[in-house]
Amino acid sequence: MLALGGSVMSKSIAICGAGPGLGQAVARRYATDGYEVVLVARRQEPLEQFARELTGVGAIAHVVAADLSDPDGIPALADQVRASVGDLDALYYGPTPGGTRRPATDGLLSPSELTPQDVQAFMPLALYSLVALAGQFLPAMVERGEGAILAAGGASAVQGMPPFAAPGPALAAQRNYLQSLGSELADTGVYVGRLYIAAPIKGSAWHTRMQADTTTDRPAQAQRPAADPVDLAELLWTMHHTTKHPETLYPQPAPAR
Repeated sequence: MLALGGSVMSKSIAICGAGPGLGQAVARRYATDGYEVVLVARRQEPLEQFARELTGVGAIAHVVAADLSDPDGIPALADQVRASVGDLDALYYGPTPGGTRRPATDGLLSPSELTPQDVQAFMPLALYSLVALAGQFLPAMVERGEGAILAAGGASAVQGMPPFAAPGPALAAQRNYLQSLGSELADTGVYVGRLYIAAPIKGSAWHTRMQADTTTDRPAQAQRPAADPVDLAELLWTMHHTTKHPETLYPQPAPAR
């Protein structure tokens, strides 16, 4: 099997959350360096279209349509991934949180408006399915002494942001889990990396909606300069393969004066 540039393809990565924006950029970056990619998201047709784009430039891509907000479906998803590429060398987890439509969308509820049900709605996608996926693929990574669990998400995981109060607690729980997992695996050869982004991402569904929103009360985060997903994917790649830094916040906060 040949990867882009003619090198031998020897590693695999599952892109859990292979939608427009960062997920697809991560898939391209890893495919360019010879990874066989498994694209995972809910909708089959966009995945197949993106897979054709990748295969058209010499990559090897597989499609698995699955609802990542359903932790009970993870064993079947893992079986499909293994049927395509065997045990993974890397797992990327970056689905866009969803789950509340009361009364606003995209988690834009203030802390004082939240109910327990609003917070609970984000937990399966943000945390439960990630835990289930790690349970499926980590044992083989640890046995080999090599592998990576990579996650990307909003910076409300790191710092409370009132407009994103609904997904924030779930993302913070995800971060806590990954911190603990990284500490546990520190001497096993398995890398756990976290990228948190405090800016809209060009091409993402959320960025597209915010661009179409002409109101003046958009969240401050939506008004920041958009991050290029290619740059973010390169940053995640560098974390994984070079720096091994466990966590990066983008953009970096300005130094205190």
